[in-house]
Amino acid sequence: MIRISKRNRQRIRDYIAITLGSILMALGIGVFLVDAKVVPGGVSGLAMTIHYLSNNKIPVGLMIWLINIPLYIWGIRELGNQFGKRTFVGFTLSSFFIDFFRGNIPGFRSIQLQNSPSIQNMFQNDFILAVLFGAVLLGVGLGVIFKFRGTTGGSDIVAAIMRKRYGWKTGQAIMFTDFFVITFAGFVIHAKSLSTVKPALSLTLYAFILLFISSRLIDFIIEGADYAKAAIIISPKYKEIAEAIMDTLNRGATAFYGRGIYTNQEREIIYTVITRKDTTLLTDIIKEVDPKAFVIIYNVHEVLGEGFRRRI
Repeated sequence: MIRISKRNRQRIRDYIAITLGSILMALGIGVFLVDAKVVPGGVSGLAMTIHYLSNNKIPVGLMIWLINIPLYIWGIRELGNQFGKRTFVGFTLSSFFIDFFRGNIPGFRSIQLQNSPSIQNMFQNDFILAVLFGAVLLGVGLGVIFKFRGTTGGSDIVAAIMRKRYGWKTGQAIMFTDFFVITFAGFVIHAKSLSTVKPALSLTLYAFILLFISSRLIDFIIEGADYAKAAIIISPKYKEIAEAIMDTLNRGATAFYGRGIYTNQEREIIYTVITRKDTTLLTDIIKEVDPKAFVIIYNVHEVLGEGFRRRI
């Protein structure tokens, strides 16, 4: 019996997740967004624009792959192996599945999910729903890829190089790239009169909304919902509050030494992490022990340790 090490099991899990994320991303782009003429930013949006300029003769997935190859080589030269195998696998799989679902892969011409009656009906009678579906699939797919340490190349590589060479923040570089691509695509759609459903300006505005929705979903997939809360409690009755937290909530607490700048008085500060459902109970406990206590409660995305589940 072949035994697989924990590290290799984790690597296999990561690549399976990256494949799943690539499929979801490809469905969003290939089935919904390409024919809706709503262009996401980055390399995907640029590839879609070239697809439109070629009168739909150049497959979107193939164009994404071709644009990513020089960017990938450039990224390795500028940044070393930061963009390694997972980046290559990420943009290769997503490119393949986009063309696969659109029927552009030899031997699979009959698939063409974008031409199914239900999708076509959605384009004509519920255009906004089609765009939302595309945005959700794109955002969730990218989120899964990023969650398991993969990337899809493109804007990520450009942003990293801009950060290294010119000191740009990653978010600024990606925002600039996406804004340029979406605006350029809007001009192309308008100039070639490609859309008979919506005017080019409306499609461009849809694209910016798509960008916002997908970016929020990426953050949600990577960070998850706020499933825990952390509290910092400053009170002269810190002992009583700490004991109540341990006895009533069955949670641990840590004491830090602090000094008030105004009063120059030293005291212990209580720090504890609780579940969301225990937030109200914690505040009730604090009010009962010391109504004048100073309390800060904030969201926690991930907690590793006893009493809390680990995120995948």
